[in-house]
Order: sequence, then structure tokens, then C-alpha cells
Amino acid sequence: LQILGNVSEFQRVVNVLQEGVDFDIDVNASVFETNIRVVGGLLSAHLLSKKAGVEVEVGWPCSGPLLRMAEEAARKLLPAFQTPTGMPYGTVNLLHGVNPGETPVTCTAGIGTFIVEFATLSHLTGDPVFEDVARKALKALWKNRSDIGLVGNHIDVLTAKWVAQDAGIGAGVDSYFEYLVKGAILLQDKELMSMFLEYNKAIKNYTKFDDWYLWVQMYKGTVSMPVFQSLEAYWPGLQSLIGDVDNAMRTFLNYYTVWKQFGGLPEFYNIPQGYTVDKREGYPLRPELIESAMYLYRATRDPTLLELGRDAVESIEKISKVDCGFATIKDLRDHRLDNRMESFFLAETVKYLYLLFDPDNFIHNDGSVFDVVLTPYGECVLNAGGYIFNTEAHPIDPAALHCCRKRKEEQWEVEDLMREFYSLKKNKKFTLKRAADHGEGESAKDPEDAPSEKGGETRNSKKSSHSLLSCPSQSFNSKLAVLGQVFLDNN
Repeated sequence: LQILGNVSEFQRVVNVLQEGVDFDIDVNASVFETNIRVVGGLLSAHLLSKKAGVEVEVGWPCSGPLLRMAEEAARKLLPAFQTPTGMPYGTVNLLHGVNPGETPVTCTAGIGTFIVEFATLSHLTGDPVFEDVARKALKALWKNRSDIGLVGNHIDVLTAKWVAQDAGIGAGVDSYFEYLVKGAILLQDKELMSMFLEYNKAIKNYTKFDDWYLWVQMYKGTVSMPVFQSLEAYWPGLQSLIGDVDNAMRTFLNYYTVWKQFGGLPEFYNIPQGYTVDKREGYPLRPELIESAMYLYRATRDPTLLELGRDAVESIEKISKVDCGFATIKDLRDHRLDNRMESFFLAETVKYLYLLFDPDNFIHNDGSVFDVVLTPYGECVLNAGGYIFNTEAHPIDPAALHCCRKRKEEQWEVEDLMREFYSLKKNKKFTLKRAADHGEGESAKDPEDAPSEKGGETRNSKKSSHSLLSCPSQSFNSKLAVLGQVFLDNN
């Protein structure tokens, strides 16, 4: 709602949420869906609330009712991760935990799609348990990949035995790969990115044929299903995030030909036959191809991507619009409709279309404008761009993850030493203080430290918006290695 500019409705929804939501209910909930929709939605709303004009409490973004609600919802999911492998069950009872008879078989995406939301929650609340369980689940999948570097579709979370051994980039696997890349970008994590790049090599070696991606047997690499699934259309967008734009565009154009053939993407498309698959002819207004178009357009400005957006708008308006909304297309061959509208149509499809055609939206900010907020842990830069969308298209501001971290004593001292070194180059006496103790008055001692009225100028090596976003705070040992010359020069 904030992205679409509907501030009053955003405020109304926040007010309703602040009245209280009870998660202590005897309901079996999908761990995956609850995370991406409820936890992700609450975190995104929390981080966007001030920009939407909502009055925030003291200490925001490190505190707030929506953040507390997200934490409460996430804690309800933690019992699912209490398995010998660290991989979560697919379902958990919000009141009683995992049911005794719960199946231990979970799809790969249901195991590997937590790091964006859970790491954000850990960084904002200071409780590492969420990021820890998400990382453990990711590493368990990595550990159990096949000898040729592929993962299957479903696995037993108690024994780590693969139950479904089809390997591909689509349904049941998709957001695992998505979160390795987005988690790596959000956290500036080389390990997560190296995992994805290794998977990417295996995927190219065994599943890619003429810029299509098929399904193969995870241990042998032999083709098991020569089909394209509409869920796979996120892949070109993911390729663009790692800079593989040429391959992304070629694959995107393949998928676009299917769209033009039917006016939408069927759930399954038989590549050799060039037609739909029996009982998989529907199009529930999924967002993945439009999502890829938005990412690729930001990277290339290729007008072909706007043409896809235009075709999507015209197709959806012509084929699926009804009096009370937009209906799922039951069969793309004759455009029969079903009596339902999926939540992702509003959460993702319409949002990505809007952002594709709105180049000046704040989501696309390149870091030239930002806000500086005061938190209990010092000053913090927000709203500088680089937003990471979770798999339900809820945007997360990556800069917010640096706002609420309680750093070790020596980290405070080294950062103060760096600041003193660069602002008082000739002064040999360095006063070591906590950054949280530096108020606005101390920041104003050096004219170079003062922000511009628009908030777009670089302040110094620590407070530059570019530094915070592109070079996030490194570990203590890394700082000594990178900046060790300072100590050598000054004994």
C-alpha cells in the first residue's frame, strides 16, 4: 500500500494490526507460508511505517508493535526447526507445536526460504536464534546435495533422505535458490553466494537446454520432465541480480513466447510439443515473469520488457477481469475462469507491474537520497534504496539491519578510532567513546560530518550512505586487516 501511495489505507491497516493479533490459536499452519506472508509482511510494514506517515515509537526501527508481532509469529514457527537435521517440518500447530503425527517430508523451498525474514528479525531484535535456525537449514540442504551438485524436490527432515529426487529450478525448489542470492545480498554473505554459484554451475551443466531449464534426476542428471513451469519464470530476474544479464534475457524471451502464445503462462508447458500439459493448463495470475521483467528492465532498459508489461496488463484486463476483482484463468486454451483470486495477485503481480512502469518510485532509489535516524545504538541511514523483496514481494530495507546491532566493546573502539583518525588527522590523542554516546552536537564538530539538507552528501568514512550499503560493517579482524596501516603509522 505504501508503494502504491495509498497512505491512508496503510495507516488504517497498521491501526487494525496494532489493536492486537492473537497467534495463540489451535491451528495447523504452513511454516513456509506463515513466514513469507505473515512474518515478511509485518517486517516490511514495520520498516515502511515511518515513511508512510505512521507515528513510530521511540527506538524505531529497533522496536515497534509490528516488529513485536513479527517476532511473536516467528517464535511460533521455531518448534518446527527442532529436528536432528535442523531442517524444519512443513507444518506447525501455533498453539501446541509440531503434531506427533506430522509428516517429516518437506519440500526444498519449504526448508530454504527463511534467511531473509529471519535474519532481518534477528538483526532488528538482537536475538540470533532466528538467523541461526535459518542458516542451519540452508547448510543442511547444502550438505545433502548430490555428488553432481543438485538438490531434489522433497526430503525427510529427520533422516535427510531425499523422497522426491527431481532436480530443477521450479516448484518445490525455487525460493531456496532465490533466498541464497537475496540472503547473500542482504547480509553481504560470501558463503551464501558461493553456495548459489556452485548450484548455478550444476544447473547449467545438467538442466539447461537451449536456454530452457528442464527437470532431471538429481543423482544421474538424466531428464525426467521436459517441461517448463510458470513458477520457473523468476529465474531470469535472479540471474540479473548476479549480473548474468545476457543469459537472463535469452531465457526470458523463451518464456515470453509462451506468454504470447496463450495470453499468460500455463502452469506446465511441454517444451518439445510446444503446448500445455494435461490438467496443468491454468494461469492463476502468477507474478514470476513480470517480476523478472521488472528486474531486467532496471538492469537493461530494454523496451521489450515494457512490451511484456503492456501485454500482461492487457491480457489480465481482457481475460480475467470480473465485477469483484480478477479471476484465476482455469484453462488458457479457451480462457475459462475459476471462482477464485489468489493473494499473490495483489501482493506480487500488480506490485511488480506498478514498479515496472514507475521508474521514480522510492523503491528504485539509487542511494542519492536517504534518511538519517537516531536509534539507541547511534545514527542510522534508512530509505537509501537497494530493497530486497522477499518471495511474497514484501520489501526489506537492507540498511535497517545495521541499525540495531549491539557491537562488542572493541568494535566500538576501532570505529571511534577510525572516525577520529580521519576527522582529526593531526591529533595524536584519540578519545575512545561509544558511538551511542555521540549526539548530534558531537557530529557537528567537523563541518564535513554535517549532513546536507537533502541528506544526499557523503558525511565521512563511517556515515556515508554508500559505505553503509555497499560496504557493510566488517568483522573486527577484517577491519584490522583492511585498516591495519593506521595502527602501524601511529604505533
